[in-house]
Amino acid sequence: MTSKNTKIISVANQKGGVGKTTTSINLATAMAAVKKTVLLLDLDPQGNASTGLGIDRDQRDLTSYEVVLGDCGVAEAILSTEIPGLDIVPSTVDLSAAELDLMQMDDRNYQLKNAFDVEGVFDAYDYVIIDCPPSLSLLTINALVASHSVLVPLQTEFFALEGLSQLLKTIELVQANFNKGLDIQGIVLTMYDKRNKLSLQVAEDVRDYLGDKVFKTVIPRNVRMSEAPSHGKPALLYDHTCAGSQAYIALARELLKKMPDDSNSAAA
Repeated sequence: MTSKNTKIISVANQKGGVGKTTTSINLATAMAAVKKTVLLLDLDPQGNASTGLGIDRDQRDLTSYEVVLGDCGVAEAILSTEIPGLDIVPSTVDLSAAELDLMQMDDRNYQLKNAFDVEGVFDAYDYVIIDCPPSLSLLTINALVASHSVLVPLQTEFFALEGLSQLLKTIELVQANFNKGLDIQGIVLTMYDKRNKLSLQVAEDVRDYLGDKVFKTVIPRNVRMSEAPSHGKPALLYDHTCAGSQAYIALARELLKKMPDDSNSAAA
């Protein structure tokens, strides 16, 4: 895709409220903190990743909507954040109309991949992280088709495995029909409460079911992480000492250790 071997990771789960955007923002921030260059692509019409990184609405002239529809290139839509090494392609509610627009296109599943395949578009980045919408929509399919791997945040609650099963079937369909190289990067357990027997049971069940595909690092429930987006900051900037921030730093380390050497090189 590029001479730099940029690694593209979708953060996906069709369930809302599982910590998907929180994971995208804070994982990207933690990776930038260890001198990786990262582009976060906000592919959720709610635009929460953009807001959580302090991007005002009036800054979002070109967004992932224009990128997906081919109305502008990826490079044209990139904005800098206050975090060195971390840039973003923002999103707005306009993206919610993309589903209808995509339905009219013959190559509807490949629009994002086509945008990514432009020569040199990711030369400045070690990683691209895509914050997917909370649905198994055409936008999510586009993200999976354009990615090397998918990371799944999974809330430790009663219906977690049921939703995960549906997502894994979708990933298998994408692998079979559109992107044979798509890999499951891993499952990260979120909103974990060690005092809660249900959290412990769900974590045990998921590990029994998926083995080493589940990250050892778990993300705890944490008030400071919930507060951070309202200040337009990742939790790692808002309070890097809180339990949630420390967990995302540990997750970034664990993820980077799993990467092949050619995509885990030092940032240029």
